[in-house]
Amino acid sequence: MAHFTVDEMLSMQRRLQEKYRDQWEPISPETARQKLLWMVSEVGEVIDIVKKQGDEQIMRDAAVRAHFVEEMADVLMYFGDVMLCYGITEQELKQIHEAKFERNMSRW
Repeated sequence: MAHFTVDEMLSMQRRLQEKYRDQWEPISPETARQKLLWMVSEVGEVIDIVKKQGDEQIMRDAAVRAHFVEEMADVLMYFGDVMLCYGITEQELKQIHEAKFERNMSRW
């Protein structure tokens, strides 16, 4: 199975944005706040599934799991939109993530 990269995700988001450019707000720093709000809304939908269905259902019921993963994908899509709005690259995210990881590894 192939890996899913941040660059692939961003490429897919660019394609979506291009396809719906006349219907959706543009990708720019000025629209990032709205994208973040939509992302938080999707996080709420993920939480709702966890709250209403529970961990066991997510792990054992194929339909519940598919719905859960779909909502997680929605979160990831808006995350990609925010990255595009601010011009964050896969390399920049990786560098900062690795630095944060190292700080967290040495905290306690």
